Amino acid sequence: MRVLFVEDEEKIAKAVKRGLEIKGYAVDTVADADSGLSYAVDPDYDIIILDRMLPGSMDGIEVAKKAREEGQKAPIIILTARGSIDDRVEGLNSGADDYLIKPFSFSELVARMQALMRRPPIATGTVLEYADLKLDPAKYEVQRDTTPIKLSNKEFALLEYFIRHAEQVLTKDMIINHVWNEDAIVMPNTVEVYIGYLRAKIDRPFPNKPQLINTVRGFGYKLSH
Repeated sequence: MRVLFVEDEEKIAKAVKRGLEIKGYAVDTVADADSGLSYAVDPDYDIIILDRMLPGSMDGIEVAKKAREEGQKAPIIILTARGSIDDRVEGLNSGADDYLIKPFSFSELVARMQALMRRPPIATGTVLEYADLKLDPAKYEVQRDTTPIKLSNKEFALLEYFIRHAEQVLTKDMIINHVWNEDAIVMPNTVEVYIGYLRAKIDRPFPNKPQLINTVRGFGYKLSH
């Protein structure tokens, strides 16, 4: 899952980025409103976290509003030290989906992110499902049929992206943009390597079941059966 975090307090930005990356998220961070808007209109983000008070020509509320006007559909969480009812209403009316008061706990931020990301129709409760494959983003658990499967953080993020876009062809560029953050060094064959890792855990141990991770030659990969 790819996350945009717009926050001008460097310590908060670094701590949240590090914590989310440990959990397997790909995180891009920027520190001002104008840069935030230029990033926030990118449809490749799965979720956007905006500080309300930002340096630049606008605040986080305006960034959210303009991003929505440009067609951004990803969930938006606004962070703020201002917690009055009027402030919350203004934030939600700007197009934000949630409003978190500073100081906040990292675990609460992650819980709110996960709650917002349960909205896609392929989600059943908190669990994402495709065929006999189940992935629980909250518990970081994966199983096929009834067999638990252990994945690395990056493998988990890649599989989650596949399940959220099941039956769709995903190019290497699309996968890189969602699973790796902007400043990551991704070699040309990195995607192929991780596809191989996933197949070794998702498909090969189940020879009597359909292969789920398939190559679409000349285009990319697709989760299908």
